[in-house]
Amino acid sequence: MTRLRRKPLAALFLFTLFVLGTMMGLRTLRPSHGFSNVAPSSDFTKRRLDVREAVVSQAHYFSGGSFGNTKMHISTSNGDKKIFYDVHIFYYLWYGSPSVDDKYIHWDHVLVPHWDPKIAASHVHGGHTPPEDIASSFYPELGPYSSRDPEVLESHMAQIVEAAAGVLVLSWYPPGVPDDHGEPTEDLISAVMDAAHRHNIKVTFHMQLYKGRTEQTLHDNIKYITEKYGKHGAFYRYRSNTGQILPLFYVYDSYLTPPESWAKLLTAKGSHSIRGTPYDAIFMALIVEERHKHDILTGGFDGMYTYFASNGFSFGSSHQNWKAIKGFCDANNLLFVPSVGPGYVDTAVRPWNRHNTRDRVNGRYYETSLQATLSVRPEIVTITSFNQWHDGTQIEKAVPKKAATRLYLDYRPNQPNHYLGLTRQWAENFYKEKDKWLI
Repeated sequence: MTRLRRKPLAALFLFTLFVLGTMMGLRTLRPSHGFSNVAPSSDFTKRRLDVREAVVSQAHYFSGGSFGNTKMHISTSNGDKKIFYDVHIFYYLWYGSPSVDDKYIHWDHVLVPHWDPKIAASHVHGGHTPPEDIASSFYPELGPYSSRDPEVLESHMAQIVEAAAGVLVLSWYPPGVPDDHGEPTEDLISAVMDAAHRHNIKVTFHMQLYKGRTEQTLHDNIKYITEKYGKHGAFYRYRSNTGQILPLFYVYDSYLTPPESWAKLLTAKGSHSIRGTPYDAIFMALIVEERHKHDILTGGFDGMYTYFASNGFSFGSSHQNWKAIKGFCDANNLLFVPSVGPGYVDTAVRPWNRHNTRDRVNGRYYETSLQATLSVRPEIVTITSFNQWHDGTQIEKAVPKKAATRLYLDYRPNQPNHYLGLTRQWAENFYKEKDKWLI
């Protein structure tokens, strides 16, 4: 009888050791740079693993063999400060000034009329006359600058490091194609990437809507960007927990193209699929309305982002909907990237849009938005924005300004760098919280 009892006791002892060993092993795991919540058996992971060898080989060629992207990095250019590659920030390079560009660009933005003639008639028309009157409710510390000014670029990169954001999301149009109110800027990309690289910042692209954009022209755009900038040290690639290393692109106003068209490009069986080719990437669609969730899935996108900094403006930008969106993404192996901002006021260019204004409340609106992201445990967060001055979403330094015809908003009683500091505080907390999520 004693012998018989020893066998089950020994088995129980060995089983206990196995359980304890497994638990200790799990505790050592940390979220890798992306998709840590995707199970190894998921369809998304299977699809990516099927083409991983070819894609990583090509990525190695384009990147010069260097995969420097981790969750956190030290930027030695600005006092050895940490920056985080899971914090992406939207960046605009469409500004111009007479000293560099022979004229003001975008600072003189026209007042956009309302689509309803009756409402449009009740608001002023025209434009702005810099430098005293600019198309913004705030006034930049650097004044109405040029994005082509090397000193401006250096200042911007230093400020972005101060904010701890590790990835610039550049607003991008094809060569020779301007936005609706400016000039072509693609020729400026190399200078921006060089400046970013000096600060260990990575760069990815916000693929803007332009006349004639289709899934086929987007394919050509991705090929162009990858071939021209893929070897640059600042070119951003996203590392998943399966070890895959792929570029990541945000596609603005993606919902304006039918999902069936996107599927031709973004699904493995599409008629001109990009999957498994040297130009494969992670493609993020913009979610505005609730129905877009299903269109994004049908279209073959890898995830969705919300962009707008006005809580309640759209289904996607409403904090209360993020849990449901994240649940949908988790269930379908998609990446959910919420976008947060310090406030919103675009009445300097859309005087009829006051109902979407969101007051900054000395930073409390921003802090609430940032806290909302933690509740859904995202892999990446986007900041809207560094310098979209027209929408009043910038965290770039702003100063008090009183002109003859108007009084600008400012960050008082706080300092011009207030929102850079808030972003850093939150980014550091985000990094620490992510470290706990798999424990």
